[in-house]
Amino acid sequence: MRIAVMGTGGVGGYFGARLALGGSDVSFIARGRHLEAMRQRGLKIESSLGDMHLPAPRVTEAPAEIGPVDLVLFGVKLWDTEAAAKAIVPLIGRETAVVSLQNGVRKDDILREVLGSSAVMGGVCYIAAQIAEPGVIRHSGTMQKIVFGEYDGKRSARAETFLEACRRAGIDAEISSDIRRTVWEKFVFLVALSGTTTTIRKPIGPIRANPRTRAFLHDAMREVVAVARAEGVQLPKDYADDRLAFGDTLPATMTSSMHNDLERGHRLEVEGLSGDVVRRGEAVAVPTPVNRAIRDILTLHEAGRSQG
Repeated sequence: MRIAVMGTGGVGGYFGARLALGGSDVSFIARGRHLEAMRQRGLKIESSLGDMHLPAPRVTEAPAEIGPVDLVLFGVKLWDTEAAAKAIVPLIGRETAVVSLQNGVRKDDILREVLGSSAVMGGVCYIAAQIAEPGVIRHSGTMQKIVFGEYDGKRSARAETFLEACRRAGIDAEISSDIRRTVWEKFVFLVALSGTTTTIRKPIGPIRANPRTRAFLHDAMREVVAVARAEGVQLPKDYADDRLAFGDTLPATMTSSMHNDLERGHRLEVEGLSGDVVRRGEAVAVPTPVNRAIRDILTLHEAGRSQG
């Protein structure tokens, strides 16, 4: 299977490396120091599941150099979605699938506008991975899962082919028959975890242990569920209770990529997370005061430290 990884960060780098080592023909799209390090020293993955090394990955900063592929794993930051989607047009053939592993629920709407609905296959991933240094991806914990599927619910040939490629690579993967719901299921917890850890500046352990911050976490999830249901997504009314219980099973030290970005002075994805909940809530007349507070608190940090 010919695969291109658009955005070789923690997520794209990890899954792309596994797919390459599993026998797929993988090309990586990267930039800057990360690109140069991959060209000089290859791509290294540090993981408790076993370290991996691609000594000479096929890597470029120009998607047009690759040509049409069977599947694109799309993993750029949310604010780069439209520009990156336009850049991968040369990768798209008649049967090409684009699977976004980005955060949020707006991502596929943007991809459809640029690439057309037929190219977009829904997807989510569950992993903690980041660039430790140029050319090196560090995978924390043992979770590494991709769930994907066609928006019409059918098990397409391209989805089955990708599933087999993931299995050969040792990736925990499955096809969803209702990928829209799957994307929102992740969004419920992601928005709340990102928003609370970043505004409170603490990992999930102390947040869930304190009655007030636990309620704040719970209410953030309740708002996302209410918005999803108002949009017609088939989430149970009490789904936030389920996700709160799930949060109790996680390591107390777990935080979010947005919290890490805040600590490093990097740009934040808050507009694509809590900000998107607020906008969608306004459109369907669902109040979202907790997510509005998260968005507003983080507004002055959104552009990153370099923007002051």
